[in-house]
Amino acid sequence: MVIVQGSVSPDHVHMLVSVPQQLSPAKLVQYMKGKSSRMLQDEFPQLKKRYWGQHLWARGYFVSTVGRDEATIREYIRNQEKEDGCLDQLNLWK
Repeated sequence: MVIVQGSVSPDHVHMLVSVPQQLSPAKLVQYMKGKSSRMLQDEFPQLKKRYWGQHLWARGYFVSTVGRDEATIREYIRNQEKEDGCLDQLNLWK
């Protein structure tokens, strides 16, 4: 697995990854959530106390395959930080 591009927001993550065809999206997400949860809890021990016996990540996820439209996906990920900033500004008026 190779992370090609990504964007991290306070409440979600976007990633473009390259994986072998034999790896199902469900197994990929299971691996990434499990591995990253263990790494975060090792680096930040206070998370172990807070999430002991619970899930660090939400159960849901969205996966899509990229065919001929990889450039559109790359542009979408690249613009996420800007889009999230615009949404934060809108939330100030609520």
